[in-house]
Amino acid sequence: MEYTNYIDDAEVGEEVPLLQVIQFDLPIELRGERIDKAIAKVLPTYSRSRIQQWIEAGLVYDSDRKIQAKDHAMGMEHVRISIPSDPQNTAYQAEDLPLQVLYEDEEIALINKPFGLVVHPAAGNWSGTLLNALLHHFSECSEVPRAGIVHRLDKDTSGLLVIAKTLEAQHALVQQLQSRSMERKYIALVWGKTPLSKVIHGAIGRDSKDRLRMSLQASGGKEACTHLTTLYHASFENKPISLVYCELETGRTHQIRVHLESLGHALINDPIYKNKIPHQTALVLKNQLLDHAIQFPGQFLHAGLLGLEHPKTKEPIRLHVEPPSAFVQTLDFLNIPRTAWEKVFD
Repeated sequence: MEYTNYIDDAEVGEEVPLLQVIQFDLPIELRGERIDKAIAKVLPTYSRSRIQQWIEAGLVYDSDRKIQAKDHAMGMEHVRISIPSDPQNTAYQAEDLPLQVLYEDEEIALINKPFGLVVHPAAGNWSGTLLNALLHHFSECSEVPRAGIVHRLDKDTSGLLVIAKTLEAQHALVQQLQSRSMERKYIALVWGKTPLSKVIHGAIGRDSKDRLRMSLQASGGKEACTHLTTLYHASFENKPISLVYCELETGRTHQIRVHLESLGHALINDPIYKNKIPHQTALVLKNQLLDHAIQFPGQFLHAGLLGLEHPKTKEPIRLHVEPPSAFVQTLDFLNIPRTAWEKVFD
């Protein structure tokens, strides 16, 4: 499993404007602690990951001596942290955001992520993310890389995520993702009449012409495999629409959206992947949904089922959650019966 680390842009010796300078003396009772852990105890507002990044960037001093990541606290050090003016510095702060927790124990938590919530801080979204919420609700997540996030959902994809609350749990969950033993099922509403079933293979990488998009790659992309099953064929304004469920073998960025668009079945209301969609009909559908007070912010994609092995007890955990109300209302509007999609989560 690959992760992206978010590192301050400030380099050692680079002149940058300062947001603030924090100064304090380390308590003697923290003697022997790893220096980043000791500082995190004095500054609970900031995560340990953020403090480690400041140390690596050369922004943390003991008087006039630059603190090193390998250092241990002696007690009574006079610590000075020069924080650069950078929005990334808010990325790892705890925020009291609502969080729907469906399962929780000392090792893991399963979250029902609403559409519209960004999972991990990135350019344009340095706060208000799931990561910020996790640091508030589960203080132990500050000790785990990326606050325990092991897999992600797009901003406007709703549904289930598992969070690791310990390093051991995170390693075990990553191994399940790598071995493809974690069960992940999504339902999606797409344009066109889809095949009854299909296994979609196609390596995925960053689109060379549009950096906001991912695309199928003839070479250099990452292997990706999606299993598609059609649940129901419907229509709107004489244009075919399909309700499908997709099961992931791999978890590439925008995988389902890219794979379905490549077949000519882009997700309804997807703001990025919309090749070959009936644009005029799509606008009529959106307006009619608004007339019925149904507003959906992005693509109709919901991670409704998650199955895994508990990292400590080894017991199977399998949870499902219904789509958001706006998704269900849209299915009702299109006369797609509940029996067509409820069976996916049996």
